[in-house]
Amino acid sequence: MKKIILTGGGTAGHVTPNLALLPSLQERGYEIHYIGSYNGIEKKLIEGAGIPYDGISSGKFRRYFDLKNFSDPFRVMKGYFEARKLMKKYKPDVVFSKGGFVSVPVVLAAKHYKIPTIIHESDMTPGLANKLCIPSAARVCCNFPETLKYLPKDKAVLSGSPIRQELLSGDRLTGLQYTGLSAAKPIILVIGGSLGAVAVNNAVRSLLPRLLEKYQVIHICGKGHLDDALIGRAGYSQFEYVDAPLRHLFAAADLIVSRAGANSICEILALRKPNVLIPLSAAASRGDQILNARSFEKQGFSTVLEEEQVTNETLFQAIENTYENRKKFSETMEQSSLGDAVGIVIGLIEELAERE
Repeated sequence: MKKIILTGGGTAGHVTPNLALLPSLQERGYEIHYIGSYNGIEKKLIEGAGIPYDGISSGKFRRYFDLKNFSDPFRVMKGYFEARKLMKKYKPDVVFSKGGFVSVPVVLAAKHYKIPTIIHESDMTPGLANKLCIPSAARVCCNFPETLKYLPKDKAVLSGSPIRQELLSGDRLTGLQYTGLSAAKPIILVIGGSLGAVAVNNAVRSLLPRLLEKYQVIHICGKGHLDDALIGRAGYSQFEYVDAPLRHLFAAADLIVSRAGANSICEILALRKPNVLIPLSAAASRGDQILNARSFEKQGFSTVLEEEQVTNETLFQAIENTYENRKKFSETMEQSSLGDAVGIVIGLIEELAERE
């Protein structure tokens, strides 16, 4: 039996592509283990999927001054030796890393035992954790054509992001029933991210009276961000978080308004849904969402409205223009070659596992 260790953590985006690979790995008879942090979001998600989970110590690498910069290297070193013990215990044929700081000691431990590793980089430019891991990797997968220039040519693979197949099997009618909406008006699905997005929430709610004249709105607003005053508002359905029924909400949506996290927009691409992207501002991030969104705009997949440009009028016009040209957006997305990321990544895993 072939064995694989999956790793990645810190955010849901570092875990969901691993979850997307599970059915194909299980079909091929792989023994699967997951290494993450002791109490990160990945622990709950992976254990919920029934996969054996091991936690290790992890620390964050920072480009700025923080007192934890003095203690975290010791946590990383501890995590490295813990990962080495797990490599020796499980003896995997291959490791797949989705990134995040917990993945660094895992990838380095795999290198110590000469176990081939595949890294997946979601964003346009590699994050610091993946930069540290790339020299130890056999292959580096990415989502955007522009990313290839940042990667070693002999390792780089334009794969797209592995998407959970169940997201592609939603039912529109079930989505309508779940939200209490009707088929009488087109539906906008607003997604602020796993923790919500205050700026997006506020913009959509400020525009709501105008939107509801023509559209209905499904709003995933994040934990703690429900607006009690809007509960029961006709044509508006809000949720803090949606898990299993999300595929049905995708199926019900005619247009999506979203942040521009790499995994989220790759899901939108796979679903061929017209969309308006509002990337997280550079002031609140390293600017990766802006780069992601601009790439999708350049490829004709998305309308982009940067956070600093959001007003009632600009957001309404972006939605209107995208909806009016929805057929063109969908047709352009249909022509994308990034439709089978799971197949591409599984092929690389099989190739490297066979070498062992």
